[in-house]
Amino acid sequence: MICHVVLFKFHDGVRHDDPRFLEADRDVRVLPEAIPGILECGCGRDFADRDMAYDYAVIGTFENGSAVASYPHHPVHVRGVDQWRQFSTWVVTDFEL
Repeated sequence: MICHVVLFKFHDGVRHDDPRFLEADRDVRVLPEAIPGILECGCGRDFADRDMAYDYAVIGTFENGSAVASYPHHPVHVRGVDQWRQFSTWVVTDFEL
């Protein structure tokens, strides 16, 4: 099983009540239903008031490395990347559980 972690940092001035974020957050929550190979997906807003903290995190588990390698090309994921790019940057890491 593979753990996929994405940490998002909002652009200056973007907050958690921004309509773009609210839509992207809703769409992240349906990824396991929409994309084969994703077993689970947890996500949430950061509540730590620290400059070094990221604003939002997604943690997903995938069946295997093939599932991780194929999901970036799925249309639902491509749409999500376009959404998040409008108001944030992010970092990603994958590791085996």
